[in-house]
Amino acid sequence: MDESKKLRLFETMPIPKAVMNLAVPTVISSLVMVIYNLADTYFVGMLNDPIQNAAVTLAAPLMLAFNAVNNLFGVGASSMMSRALGRKDYDTVKRSSAFGFYCAIISGILFSVCYTVFSQPMLKILGTDSRTAAATSGYLFWTVTFGAAPAILNVVMAYMVRAEGASMHASIGTMSGCILNIILDPIFVMPWGLGMGAAGAGLATCISNVFACLYFAVLLFVKRGNTFVSVNPKMFSFNRAIVVGVCAVGIPAAIQNLLNVTGMTVLNNFTAAFGADAVAAMGISQKIHMVPMQIALGFSQGIMPLISYTYASRNYERMKNALTLATKVSLGFLAVMTAVYFFFSGQLVQMFMKNQIIVDYGSAFLKAMSLSLPLMCIDFLAVGVFQACGMGKMAFVFAILRKIILEIPALYILNMVYPLYGLAWARTITELFLAIAAVVVLVRFFKHADVA
Repeated sequence: MDESKKLRLFETMPIPKAVMNLAVPTVISSLVMVIYNLADTYFVGMLNDPIQNAAVTLAAPLMLAFNAVNNLFGVGASSMMSRALGRKDYDTVKRSSAFGFYCAIISGILFSVCYTVFSQPMLKILGTDSRTAAATSGYLFWTVTFGAAPAILNVVMAYMVRAEGASMHASIGTMSGCILNIILDPIFVMPWGLGMGAAGAGLATCISNVFACLYFAVLLFVKRGNTFVSVNPKMFSFNRAIVVGVCAVGIPAAIQNLLNVTGMTVLNNFTAAFGADAVAAMGISQKIHMVPMQIALGFSQGIMPLISYTYASRNYERMKNALTLATKVSLGFLAVMTAVYFFFSGQLVQMFMKNQIIVDYGSAFLKAMSLSLPLMCIDFLAVGVFQACGMGKMAFVFAILRKIILEIPALYILNMVYPLYGLAWARTITELFLAIAAVVVLVRFFKHADVA
């Protein structure tokens, strides 16, 4: 195994080059993933049927719940792996990856079984009614009943491959599935193809995730003996140190995503009271808003292995310089995107639906959401540092602050003060307080590390 080549990126490569080597492939992967998420909305929107579009929106919280498992075993295992690399503890690296791999498979199967058994009450919780239940159920049949395991596994594998510095391979694996999804969507969704509507978008997603899993399987087979990522069943165990190390970071990250699901469900239920047009407009606005948001998130995730490694090896100066560079790049990009989204909100929404009522709703929603983007950058980077350094408790505190203390109460209050339109402002107000908290905590963290 060429360890020197892998570790040079973490230890001696110039900071700008190291950050870009890790972050750029991850950002590109995140961008492709957003485009693939937008593809569902775009092609279903071309049907000009608010019911079909609302189905994709209403299903989103359950799809987002996958991220809870992704974070539990993906973020948790990858953080454990990178920190073990920093300590040169290669046995722990392999055992952590095997633990994450097999737990992801088991969790995906359990997810599918639980949804299938409790699908009817679940659909009601998601906010469906007599008009939207059938379309939402059709979408979830393919994405959850058949698709949960591959959807979870391919993301967890990408995290673990990235943990050893192979960011390009991780991104290619993720993008291969996304690109296939974009190709399959119109064939399965549109009347000139299979004409399956929202269910067709779900089937395309399922097939694409299976393809991404196959890519990672082939990659690990080809690189066997030259990778720290292990899927050897003999390396899988519930060793206390491995379980505690993975879960200390993974559980708070998973809870954060479960709270995101809760917040989105609350938002969708509030929006559903104003009709299918409002639900469709909110869904389109959220998908558009996800483009720069996921790029910023991808940037923060991309540098996590470098942060973990430098933290574990006590190279705090290199760690701080990497984080400073990442902050400058992310903030600059999101400031530009905020201006574009604010001034061209109507045109952006109109790309997805030619219904004027939906365009009017969506334009107002997107303007409010766009102001949160620069603030989100600071929050994402802070939480990324907490996860990378094994500071699960601090990541958990921020998750509670985001949803329980700030966003969900804001949804209730703003909807009373400014019905429907106030819902879109909850995120911006939440991110303002979180950004302030993030700056305070990070400054104290680096002072404690004696590098400020």
